[in-house]
Amino acid sequence: MATKTQRTAAEFVPDSRALDRLRSAALRCQGCDLYRDATQTVFGDGPAPAKVMMLGEQPGDREDVAGEPFVGPAGRLLDRALEEAGVDRTQVYVTNAVKHFKFVRAERGKQRIHKKPSRGEIVACRPWLVAELEAVQPSVVVLLGATAASSLMGPSFRVTAHRGELLPAPEEFAGRFERVLPTVHPSSVLRAPDRDEAYAALVNDLRAVPGVM
Repeated sequence: MATKTQRTAAEFVPDSRALDRLRSAALRCQGCDLYRDATQTVFGDGPAPAKVMMLGEQPGDREDVAGEPFVGPAGRLLDRALEEAGVDRTQVYVTNAVKHFKFVRAERGKQRIHKKPSRGEIVACRPWLVAELEAVQPSVVVLLGATAASSLMGPSFRVTAHRGELLPAPEEFAGRFERVLPTVHPSSVLRAPDRDEAYAALVNDLRAVPGVM
């Protein structure tokens, strides 16, 4: 019996590695079903090349409406943490492993509640991430949370086991960028019982970044 081939974004990714071309093409992506309910594709933003790539999970409600990554409360917290860690924000490219907002609607009201992307959706969107890495050519990729880490390092990778460690890039990306730095997603800081402690730990992780910029 023939094996069903999983849909991915590969057919929508152009040969060009110019970010404006990639961003424009991504608006038409139907590599998984998330495009059906999301407002729009939310592509990465920042300079190319860039010293640092910040890789998150997926756009949230505000990002989905604005069409830009990390513009909500978690994004503002990340900007503040980068500044405190001594990372030049102008040298940072921000993006997500999954480019469409995945959500469920609240039982009452119009609120859209974030839902974690499936492994299939992460894999389907990975061609966009590979294209971004080739366009941006960062020195270090900061993995913000488990979904980002899974997308780049594989499903068996655990952020909790390597948080704050500068690790070599995966073999498939040898020569494209040098290091990865796993840490938590800034949204987890906003949900933490002790925000001050969680924020300080995030800043401490990010202090490793300037040394490889």
